[in-house]
Amino acid sequence: MAAVPDPTGVDVGRGGAQGYAADWARAVRRIGFVPLSAAETERLLLLHTVRLAQVVRADPFSARPAEEVGRALVEAHLTEPRALEWSLRALGDEFPARVLPPGDRPADLGERIAAVQGGLAAGFARALRDRTFSQQERIARSAWQARDEVEQALRDSEARFRAVFTGAAIGIGIAGVDGRIIDVNAAFADMLGYSIEELCEMNVAELFHADDAAGMWELYQELIEGKQDSVRVEKRYHRKDGSIVWTDLAVSLIRYDDGRPRFTVAMIEDITERYELQQRLRFQALHDPLTGLPNRTLFFETLGRVFDTAGPGQRVGVCFLDLDGFKAINDSLGHDLGDRLLVAIGRRLAECVADHGHLVARMGGDEFVILVDGGDDVDDAVAVAEAALAAVAAPVHLGDQQLAVSASVGIVDCPAAETTASELMKAADTTLYWAKAAGRGRWAVYDPERSARDLARSALVAGLPAALDRGEFVLHYQPIVSLLEGTMLAVEALVRWEHPELGLIGPDRFIGLAEETGLIVRLGEWVLRQSCHDAERWRREFPDARLVVSVNLAARQADEPTIVATVADALATSGLPAELLQLELTESAVMGSAGEPLRSLHRLAALGVRLAVDDFGTGYSNLAYLRRLPIHCLKLAGPFVEGIRADGTDAVADHRDERIVDALVRLAHALELWVTAEAVETSVQAERLRALRCDTGQGRYFGAPAPAEEITARLRRTTA
Repeated sequence: MAAVPDPTGVDVGRGGAQGYAADWARAVRRIGFVPLSAAETERLLLLHTVRLAQVVRADPFSARPAEEVGRALVEAHLTEPRALEWSLRALGDEFPARVLPPGDRPADLGERIAAVQGGLAAGFARALRDRTFSQQERIARSAWQARDEVEQALRDSEARFRAVFTGAAIGIGIAGVDGRIIDVNAAFADMLGYSIEELCEMNVAELFHADDAAGMWELYQELIEGKQDSVRVEKRYHRKDGSIVWTDLAVSLIRYDDGRPRFTVAMIEDITERYELQQRLRFQALHDPLTGLPNRTLFFETLGRVFDTAGPGQRVGVCFLDLDGFKAINDSLGHDLGDRLLVAIGRRLAECVADHGHLVARMGGDEFVILVDGGDDVDDAVAVAEAALAAVAAPVHLGDQQLAVSASVGIVDCPAAETTASELMKAADTTLYWAKAAGRGRWAVYDPERSARDLARSALVAGLPAALDRGEFVLHYQPIVSLLEGTMLAVEALVRWEHPELGLIGPDRFIGLAEETGLIVRLGEWVLRQSCHDAERWRREFPDARLVVSVNLAARQADEPTIVATVADALATSGLPAELLQLELTESAVMGSAGEPLRSLHRLAALGVRLAVDDFGTGYSNLAYLRRLPIHCLKLAGPFVEGIRADGTDAVADHRDERIVDALVRLAHALELWVTAEAVETSVQAERLRALRCDTGQGRYFGAPAPAEEITARLRRTTA
């Protein structure tokens, strides 16, 4: 392409100034960093190329504009030294031939090119120097400004710290790593009762409370050794007057730049009032407000620590004490006097074990507990219990009243490793119940075997309702036989429990529990209805047998207002004739009947039901009263029959018991009552009872209680 002439006389085509500028731009970008894009760099250098060409051709000639081009290169940040080197070399080697028109070149071109090279280099160097000086000045100015700002900030910081240090409401103290106090503020000095000058002559260790000195110095050493950078604790300090101040203490470690500990800064706040309030609140939370003794919360905390820290073989025991009849005192003399009595008893209990260091706590109401920690054996706990009982038993004088009370104590003592706190107290509560049941005013020691029996008993009590709902009860029948003819005239219904785990359980294990819980009414009704059902089945299959079924009626059943309706409904539902049902009541229940129960007996008799007195002879019967009752049968208590032995080992006793039986039979017959002897075990007993004209007998000699199916089989054999 032909060169394009510029109005200035410079060839700016691709082969002229433009090509030269492009090569210049590529060289500059190849040699060093250029902050402009490639196009921007090429445009800039094209302008400088044209300018240099104008300088070379100008008349008169001056190299000063070349200096401006050099300065412009620096201002454009094209400051790489090798880029300047390339520019100067190219200006001498290529510039005239590529940029200047051949016919328009000055005669002294070489001299002019050399001058332009020098001007360009000089301008470049001066601009670079000026920029360097300017940057150095800016850096120096910034450094001076920064130093001034740091110094001012330091002065401000020191002023602020001094203002805070001096005017702070909390105490601030500075100490060296050796513990020597360097400076404290007025609040620190006032808090401890010293002057600032006095404190600055002391070591921090001199202020430690005696009980905390070792721990505090150890903590301080850990701090200055760099194991901790700061600590915060609540600690006591001695005031100058010897009193104690409780503080919230925060200590920080200040280090040198190289990390070495330099000094410590402590900030302390007087929390004495808060601490004392906390102690009062804690005391109130952990002590009984009436007696001042530890309460159950503190007792269980202490007991828990005993178990947590107990060594191998260490024993722990408790004496669980309850006042006997305290409710009667409250009800008769008033709660105010009762509270004063509790205060007196609590004080006595604490005093009686004070020499041994045992903890006495009030568990609530009139219950107290003594923790016997570290005794050798149960005898130590027993000794504590006896001392406590003696302390309680002494008369208590309250104003013009003199009260005498007793207590019951449950004692548990065992190795700590063999139990837990909850199990220990559960056992103590159980044992206290034993002591009260044994007559009160005494102590009882925990017996694991007895406890196991009680637990089994409780399990039976808990399982009774569900067992009745699930139909786990069954009836066995014991034959009642005529002593004269030997025929079976009746059967007694005896309930059994088919326990899913324990097997068949006799009534001696659960009837008493049913009476205690009131379930005897439901259970008794079930026995009555099932007995009537079985007896009606026998009547239909063996109509000539006329077998009577005898059902025990508990005292609580007899007291039920609906008992007559219940019996009538059982007869009606089963279809059993009333004369084939006999209801047995104990002698005590019958002889004590009055009012509604007595009317119920007459109404039952009016139904046609037979009534029998069971275990006759064991109570204190009013014979005249017995004559007025609608009774049909007396069942002689087993001990009278058992006294008629066959071995003749005690002839005198045999004769006495036989005479008693004879008298009872004669009495019953005089009252026109039928007589049944229970517990007939031998043929000798049967023969003697027959000789005494006893009507019927029952016992293992005539047959053990058996399921209804066996009674059915026996009836079939006797009627075949």
